[in-house]
Amino acid sequence: MHRLRTCAVRLRPLTTSQAAQTVGPKRPITATYTRTFQSIRCYTAPVASEPFLNGTSSNYVEEMYYAWLENPKSVHKSWDVFFRNANAGAPPGTAYQSPLGLTATPQLSSLVGAQPNVEKLVEDHLAVQSLIRAYQVMGHHNAHLDPLGISCVNFDDAPVSSGFQDVDAVKERLQVLTVGGFYGLDESDLEKVFRLPTTTFIGGPESALPLKEIIRRLEMAYCQHIGVEFMFINDLEQCQWIRQKFETPGVMQFTLEEKRTLLARMVRSTRFEEFLQKKWSAEKRFGLEGCESLIPSLKTIIDVSSASGVEYVIMGMPHRGRLNVLANVIRKELEQIFCQFDSKLEAADEGSGDVKYHLGMYHRRINRVTDRNITLSLVANPSHLEAADPVVQGKTKAEQFYCGDNDGNRVMSILLHGDAAFAGQGIVYETFHLSDLPSYTTHGTVHVVVNNQIGFTTDPRMARSSPYPTDVARVVNAPIFHVNADDPEAVMYVCKVAAEWRATFHKDVVVDLVCYRRMGHNEMDEPMFTQPLMYKQIKKQKPVLQKYAEKLIADGTVSRQEYEEEIAKYDKICEEAYARSKDEKILHIKHWLDSPWPGFFTLDGQPKSMSCPSTGLTEENLNHIGQVASSVPVEDFTIHGGLSRILKSRGEMVRNRTVDWALGEYMAFGSLLKEGIHVRLSGQDVERGTFSHRHHVLHDQNVDKRICIPMNHMAPDQAPYTVCNSSLSEYGVLGFELGFAMASPNALILWEAQFGDFHNTAQCIIDQFICPGQAKWVRQNGIVLLLPHGMEGMGPEHSSARPERFLQMCNDDPDVMPNITDDFAVQQLYDCNWIVVNCSTPGNYFHVVRRQILLPFRKPLIVFTPKSLLRHPEARSSFDEMLPGTHFQRLIPEGGATASERPGEVKRLILCTGKVYYELTKERKSRGMEGTVAIARMEQLSPFPFDQVKAESERFTNADLVWCQEEHKNQGYYDYVKPRIRTTIQRAKPVWYAGRGPAAAPATGNKNTHLMELRRFLDTAFDLEAFTDQQ
Repeated sequence: MHRLRTCAVRLRPLTTSQAAQTVGPKRPITATYTRTFQSIRCYTAPVASEPFLNGTSSNYVEEMYYAWLENPKSVHKSWDVFFRNANAGAPPGTAYQSPLGLTATPQLSSLVGAQPNVEKLVEDHLAVQSLIRAYQVMGHHNAHLDPLGISCVNFDDAPVSSGFQDVDAVKERLQVLTVGGFYGLDESDLEKVFRLPTTTFIGGPESALPLKEIIRRLEMAYCQHIGVEFMFINDLEQCQWIRQKFETPGVMQFTLEEKRTLLARMVRSTRFEEFLQKKWSAEKRFGLEGCESLIPSLKTIIDVSSASGVEYVIMGMPHRGRLNVLANVIRKELEQIFCQFDSKLEAADEGSGDVKYHLGMYHRRINRVTDRNITLSLVANPSHLEAADPVVQGKTKAEQFYCGDNDGNRVMSILLHGDAAFAGQGIVYETFHLSDLPSYTTHGTVHVVVNNQIGFTTDPRMARSSPYPTDVARVVNAPIFHVNADDPEAVMYVCKVAAEWRATFHKDVVVDLVCYRRMGHNEMDEPMFTQPLMYKQIKKQKPVLQKYAEKLIADGTVSRQEYEEEIAKYDKICEEAYARSKDEKILHIKHWLDSPWPGFFTLDGQPKSMSCPSTGLTEENLNHIGQVASSVPVEDFTIHGGLSRILKSRGEMVRNRTVDWALGEYMAFGSLLKEGIHVRLSGQDVERGTFSHRHHVLHDQNVDKRICIPMNHMAPDQAPYTVCNSSLSEYGVLGFELGFAMASPNALILWEAQFGDFHNTAQCIIDQFICPGQAKWVRQNGIVLLLPHGMEGMGPEHSSARPERFLQMCNDDPDVMPNITDDFAVQQLYDCNWIVVNCSTPGNYFHVVRRQILLPFRKPLIVFTPKSLLRHPEARSSFDEMLPGTHFQRLIPEGGATASERPGEVKRLILCTGKVYYELTKERKSRGMEGTVAIARMEQLSPFPFDQVKAESERFTNADLVWCQEEHKNQGYYDYVKPRIRTTIQRAKPVWYAGRGPAAAPATGNKNTHLMELRRFLDTAFDLEAFTDQQ
């Protein structure tokens, strides 16, 4: 009851005249309440209270009021009159009438005629609360965000309209707000004082304001040069935090020093582009003209983050403004940038190199604002917009992991985007959905969208269905701060808040810099063809530096002389760097490396050796790892009955000194962990394995979410093992793991596709990063792709991992027989762009995984992994094949006694790879042809084992050569291996084909057809007369 009485009193509207009676003189309006884009921000409506309502008497009045609400006749007539008059809007001093004069006062009778209107009182306060909420939800619809004033963002009719600059406009605004009785307020309510809800901070220290002032302050907070989208966030604390940052009176104050620093940064950003345009007007550089405030925005984010303890910032961005960011944010030497424009520059590094606006950078320096060390890395990227997003996140996660930064306090990422790409590229959505997953979160990313309001030539109305390009961020409750990029102070404040948000909540945040593109898509492009009106407006647009400088000169922050001196100072820096750049004759791509690995290579970037030690293990080691793999190292842990049988069978295999595929993988991972190498396996359903063979994470059958990872119980001083089921994404997750592998060479990072053919939705990462990454950016990477592959009669999907695509992109020459030297195998690996293998035994898979780490350099490894071989009784390896002194076998030669003893009697040498070997040996045995047909397995397809193929063909001199594969002729390996086999044997013999015929689909969907095709090519393979008529 007490709460109800108090509520009733608090909802009573006060008037400004009443307020004026009891409060001292109004506070003068000073610069304290100025906003960067508004000359005056007035917060001067004090709340008043009547003296007789204070102290102990207020309790008595409250009780009387509550009684009157229940029954007006239950109180004395004087109280009845008082409450009626107060509810009619009279101030308490006027509302009170002496009981003696009640019948004689004409003024009183009119007041008494007013009926008690508690409902109106409550409705008005609710209306004001709804009004405040409407601004918080939809104020950004009406903010002045577009510097060109031609924004094409369309919204449904909203109760909030355009901003206003003077007091008279409040009445117009109120009319707009009350169209159709939306809030039930009218002009007569403007002077009424309303108590403010706890969900707003516009009052500052005041708890009530007149309606007129409420509207004014909401306009200033939400409808000027900043538009805030945050009310979709379902966390009250976060919403309150944002409200406080943007609604509190006086939040946008800047010191003299901050304004001067901002101006200096704007000068550098602007004059850098002008210098490049002056010197190289006919060169593409994807300049920043029209969004020069990007540079101070990034520097503000870095400054604030550095102050909160961040030591390492990893950035990804498209090409627009990249050179400017390299020069003025990361601080790459200007001469290194300028010499990139020299067409006579010779490349010193092997590989293709890349254009200047794709290159990355790594730099450690002192942050001048915080006086702390900061490391900045800009990740190299292709032209495929947004493709670098997950790569940056993966690298950030890795750096956090290696330095023990479990909350993202020391390492963070900043991602820059274009408006068209942010809305149009699905990888943005995939990356956002990694942001809060335990094994993928980077604890908050600051996203900065350079919103040109245009794609290449495409209008936003044709480029997206959402009002803003940033609406995709709403799916993860990331607040979105839209800001007019022609207001540098507003940009600076928003970026400060964004960095503070990330430091406070460790969640993503988006800054939408609404700007324009002064040139076309690049400096050579003519935008007037497609956007004539927009570019007419842009030509009239005064540059933002000029506007801001004039503002600061006008208010006395800087003098014109100081401004001109700042420009001259930076121009001189550029000219001196330009002069030095002419001395550069050689281009070193490694100077643009985004992820150096200190200590891994020699000082000049070469491997420390060109040999690979044995990848075998001691028997003791194999037994120990086998014991861990076949046990549950946690007490009172109940596993599934089926899993008990699997672990028991593993134990039996260890006692028998054999491994199957899952155990061979366990041996490889476990041994590396014991050697201090971090292993991370990621992908869809990898914890159990798509084919229920791996079981690296055990689940307690009685306790929800209780798990055990035996691999992390290998040894006391082992490296940690990370195995994580990913989201149902290939593009995003593979990019993430690639970025993770970039951070350190001393970790084994594997991504497994659920089925091999799913890699094609991540084709961009494979084509643009993994395959050519070293050639373009001198950046080695040891990521491993595990791609389940094999024709099992399961239909066109899930059969082929498309090996032909990977082999087509290998960089070895099919027509040149290399010189065979002692270190030929390692030299081949060093020269190739990636390694492609299809292992037929668990032992060989074990060796190739361990070789990834023991090599003195790093190359991507593509492994076509089996499905049916996971449980095939013959697909087993003995411990003898895994002991010290053993290595990965690039080619497994014919090992049968009959063929080996009498090689001259062998009529056919079948070369094959992978699972088909077991079908061939089974068929050969059933036909009794062990003496006439030899079968060799090519385990490493690329780099091609020229030396071992040569040795095997020379071993069986009387045999014809057949390549046998289960894939279709236009797929698989045939087009890759045939010219290389021919080169190996100096084209002395033809290389015949046994396999399925050409087809559009990878496999048939009919089981019977599948078996018929298998029978047909096996018949061809073992028919010694099959190719007679073709000779």
